[in-house]
Amino acid sequence: MKSTASHWPKHFYLIAQADQDSHGSHHAQHGRHARTKAGRESMGSKAWNLLRMAAIGLRVPPALVIGTHYTQAPDDCLLPAFSVGVPALEEATGLALGDPRRPLIVSVRSGAPVSMPGMMETLLNVGLCDATLPGLLRQTGNPRMVWDAYRRLVASYAEVVAGVDPALFEQEIARVAQGRDERLLDFNELRGLTRSFQAIYQQQVGEPFPQSATAQLGAAIRAVFASWHAEKAVSYRKINHIDDQMGTAVTVQQMVFGNSGGHSGAGVGFTRDPMSGQPAPWVDFLVNAQGEDVVSGRRNAHGHEALAEIAPDAWRQLQEGAQALEHEFKDMQDFEFTVQDGVLHWLQTRAGKRTPLASVRIALDLLAEGVIDEDAARERTQNVAVESLGTLQLVAQGEGGQAAQALARATPACPGVVSGEIALDGERAAARAAAGVPVVLVRQDAETADIDALGHALGLLTQRGARTSHAAVVARQLGKVCLVGCGDLHIDPASRSIQLGAKTLSEGEVISLDGNAGQIFAGAVAAVLVPDEPLQQRLQQLRKKKKPD
Repeated sequence: MKSTASHWPKHFYLIAQADQDSHGSHHAQHGRHARTKAGRESMGSKAWNLLRMAAIGLRVPPALVIGTHYTQAPDDCLLPAFSVGVPALEEATGLALGDPRRPLIVSVRSGAPVSMPGMMETLLNVGLCDATLPGLLRQTGNPRMVWDAYRRLVASYAEVVAGVDPALFEQEIARVAQGRDERLLDFNELRGLTRSFQAIYQQQVGEPFPQSATAQLGAAIRAVFASWHAEKAVSYRKINHIDDQMGTAVTVQQMVFGNSGGHSGAGVGFTRDPMSGQPAPWVDFLVNAQGEDVVSGRRNAHGHEALAEIAPDAWRQLQEGAQALEHEFKDMQDFEFTVQDGVLHWLQTRAGKRTPLASVRIALDLLAEGVIDEDAARERTQNVAVESLGTLQLVAQGEGGQAAQALARATPACPGVVSGEIALDGERAAARAAAGVPVVLVRQDAETADIDALGHALGLLTQRGARTSHAAVVARQLGKVCLVGCGDLHIDPASRSIQLGAKTLSEGEVISLDGNAGQIFAGAVAAVLVPDEPLQQRLQQLRKKKKPD
């Protein structure tokens, strides 16, 4: 069905760059202006920023956006979505949902008008089924990638749409992988895993995994809208004083596949270091992976060196794109990207969460670079006390001033030093915090489901997860010391204890986290604020300048 401005549905938008399709530019234009003016409140922040990224020439996959208007009545969007919206997206991509020869495979993502990292749901690889799988295989020539994408869809759809416990799928992966990284499984093993996942789905849900691409997409749209009301999302809005009536948009976007081999991968980055504010890209990247692997908190990641090694052109483009983002958005950005067969695709950007020290350095550096003016720099630094600018660092202890001996090391995601009792779940963290006891939350994964527990704790330590995972981002926003990806940490829920290296500690015993050096210690440690005098002086100089009349 051909889409024209005269019947383009209200609260729908299409993002498509002019060079992608001759009709795509037309639809992007009328999608922005027909009947509903595009803007952050109606499109959601994620889609609004995608639109701006496409406008400055960054490679953004085409996307259909269903506006925040439908949050309270998602079913109302389905008829216009499938009669007009999806056909327009198909026209922009040259692919078709459910087509056995040239299938359109999409992601379905949430996006409120304000940033809520990881608080709502995302589904990837929607549209894959037994009928479309051969078509995607012919398009890509990559059986491993196709079966990997299919098994991921079955597991995530089961969790998000049908409420199946994800641990069932993790256990099956562990059984098949036998200790290997799942990215090393071949296509035959992944095909078997997909069929096992479908059997788990049927057993848990009572019906087969849906083989209609349309049914998958409809259910995914409903589930993403419903995630606005999820407990963790409600908690996040309460903590951050966000209006419950704001709602979320849903973005249906053509998939790009970071799991398509050794020259592909997924990553999350900041245009500057969110801990110190230093002006260099701060990137987590996983080779041969999809985006949820990085942000979910269930996987460890590598730095930009891995990206530079496997796709040097993409790394160069990413650095150039990071500068373009800062000039467009006038601030440090937190972005997500995928590299498919060496080609860089941009999937998201937003203002990055940062420490108070980083916020001052970034504002002053952007001022010096001419990106923002003095008024903007003053506004961004007005709530930071000059004397607070510094780093909380360990004080040498013991005989002769020897430093305490670290039990283990992890990846720093938020700086500082804290000491507190070990708490292994939210209930324990809440109870001890209510009794006035400092708490360090210790978890296997850096997951956003722990938002309430994190609110009661001074710090977070995890066995798995990347420094750019959603939970680490939230910890940084809340000012919590955070260490992730501690390979020497093992948690025993049965005995309510943890092992750090060779030492076993019970829940309730005290540990300390050094978020600067990435070290963990038994017992309490002393810390002192080491001032950043040059940065303090720069902020004082800005405040001494008189505002123009």
